[in-house]
Amino acid sequence: MQQRLPSLLATPILFAHRGASAYAPENTLAAFALALKLGVNGLESDIWATRDGVLVLDHDGVVKSRLRSKPIAELDRSALPDHIPSLEELLQDCGTKFELSLDVKDPVVFETIEKTVANIDESMLERLWLCHPNYELLINKRSSIATSKLVDSTRLAKIKEGPERRAATLAANGIDAFNMHYTDWNGGLVALFHRFNIVSFGWDMQHEAVLDNAIRMGLDGVFSDWPDRMVDANSRQS
Repeated sequence: MQQRLPSLLATPILFAHRGASAYAPENTLAAFALALKLGVNGLESDIWATRDGVLVLDHDGVVKSRLRSKPIAELDRSALPDHIPSLEELLQDCGTKFELSLDVKDPVVFETIEKTVANIDESMLERLWLCHPNYELLINKRSSIATSKLVDSTRLAKIKEGPERRAATLAANGIDAFNMHYTDWNGGLVALFHRFNIVSFGWDMQHEAVLDNAIRMGLDGVFSDWPDRMVDANSRQS
């Protein structure tokens, strides 16, 4: 068996994708609470702002009905279905002692996310990972995002300048992490980003063999719908 390669973090972050979405309705408080109960140290979701400025957690950002669908941005918080939680409700219901990865769908809410989290527990800002596919936007946001981690989330095929140049650019501009689909990663790429002190994440890891391989190659964080499988994989590789 391949020896486990070093990680930048003392403990890999096990991000429950939309909560324990393999076992409970995704992006619900029940799914998030179950994921933590199953032993993960991280949660993941997508974040949107309602028309009246409330930050909520939902994948598509659209409220569907029999007659028509409407973007969350066009609705007040009170008009959303009960199963869609706000960021504030998540932190009040599940506490703040975990890592939180948020895919930011609307760039204007970066600063609002930090303020919302800080109002509940300022120490959690160090465990807040804000993801976006446009690394240049992240670089522009770095000066206004004081404490939270910024994550370039993309695919290998989209890095036109090559991984080493991208890693160097991220490092030079204070971007903390790089996130790709698990099929884009190998041990050499993980080592490359680690050389620039860039934390490396991999997503869509649903099977035990994939999770085992990801942790062995030194990825600092993994994303899966199956919290228990992540916990078991990490235990096997420890």
